[in-house]
Amino acid sequence: MSLNINGKHLISGQWVGGADLFSSTPASGPSREFACGTVADVDAAVQAAEEAFWSYGWSDRAERARFLRLIAEEIDARGADITEIGTQESGLPAGRLEGERGRTVGQLRIFADHIEAGAYLDLRHDPALPERAPLPRPDLRLIQRPLGPVAVFGASNFPLAFSVAGGDTAAALAAGCPVVVKGHSAHPGTGEIVAQAIAAAIERAGLHPGVFALVQGGSREVGSSLVQHPLIRAVGFTGSLAGGRALFDLCAQRAEPIPFFGELGSVNPMFLLPAATQARGTAIGTGWAASLTMGAGQFCTNPGVAVVRDGPDADTFVDAAQEALAAVAAQTMLTDGIAQAYRDGVGRVTADTRVQQVLGTSCEDRSAAPYLYSVSGADWLENASLQEEVFGPLGIVVRVADQAEMFAIAKAIEGQLTCTIHMDPEDQETARALMPMIERKAGRILANGFPTGVEVCDSMVHGGPYPASTNFGATSVGTLSIRRFLRPVCYQDIPTALLPESV
Repeated sequence: MSLNINGKHLISGQWVGGADLFSSTPASGPSREFACGTVADVDAAVQAAEEAFWSYGWSDRAERARFLRLIAEEIDARGADITEIGTQESGLPAGRLEGERGRTVGQLRIFADHIEAGAYLDLRHDPALPERAPLPRPDLRLIQRPLGPVAVFGASNFPLAFSVAGGDTAAALAAGCPVVVKGHSAHPGTGEIVAQAIAAAIERAGLHPGVFALVQGGSREVGSSLVQHPLIRAVGFTGSLAGGRALFDLCAQRAEPIPFFGELGSVNPMFLLPAATQARGTAIGTGWAASLTMGAGQFCTNPGVAVVRDGPDADTFVDAAQEALAAVAAQTMLTDGIAQAYRDGVGRVTADTRVQQVLGTSCEDRSAAPYLYSVSGADWLENASLQEEVFGPLGIVVRVADQAEMFAIAKAIEGQLTCTIHMDPEDQETARALMPMIERKAGRILANGFPTGVEVCDSMVHGGPYPASTNFGATSVGTLSIRRFLRPVCYQDIPTALLPESV
């Protein structure tokens, strides 16, 4: 099959090339050339998005819901092409890409249902009280309204679910905000085919072509110009702590600062309580190994740290994890850069001579194999770098002396996407004391499970205190994510004919 890839940007409904090109670096298959984005491309895309906002921002919920469902249809229609190019570019297996495509179209359809129901608007109405003494009250209505054009940065580890038509894009479009996506250079072909699907949906829905744009590749200057463009009203980002913090700072330094919704980094610690460790240490260790190595450990919810009371039961847990990890073969990582960052992370951990290696492997080129380390609770508390995320299948067991040291670690950890408690009924009192500590640190708290896998639903929170994310009051997964791109507006004595459709 010959893939229909033109290597261009999608701007205002047109496929736009450029003089400078970059070559993709697929895990397999042919390399392809793509136009490098420029500051001028960004400006054209944002200007078109602003023009589209005057109609799309005032479209009704039914119209936007139909648009989201059309995007899902068009992505599914290109499913075979997406799987073909996606496996080549990312090295992910076909089953993983097909599952991720299902998640991507599923969330588009869930968001469509959600906005049609209308509860997300948080409508409030205080009718006029003209006879009230000593002062009358005007008629007041509150409704959540779209912000305007939104910038979205594609993620490296999810070519579909967190990229061109992923959660940030779906949420912004559902809210009524046009979107300009800065495509990720790790999977430009996958991004282009998804953009083709969105373009087809725009045409079928009869919308302004500026409602969506894809700008490929380009230098850091291109990304910086996007977040600093005066017409961009918010930014959605999934990526590294360093890259996200740099963009966050740029958003804050603008003449008119804007919200930056960045999902950055997390080690997602697990706390193993004594009764559970004694009764199920082997099962927990085996399950941890499976979660730790899922997708070569390239999940933002990868549980990289396990905190356990030192002793024979901890030995059983560690032995089970080591045995399971040793049986996992090296896996292809998403990019050469991610593979090198993984090796650098291994080096950072082993630089502390107090850290003991339980399982050592070797990683070459674009592959990653598991590593397992052990450190005392006291030594972990003294080395802040052990809290830094290692993006890959690396686990650290923190062996604490007692409950007090476990609690000290719970208080010392930075913001996390998730925290997990492994507990049996006999551990309930300890778990009750631990809960307030980890609740302050995480957006999602689990009992007796593993955090890899994030359900797209009404109740999900995928976010947390910094550095897990830059806005702990928001989520980048689930229907609540739509609220990031809305702002409350109060209408006082406005005639009904002038109000938005939803009021």
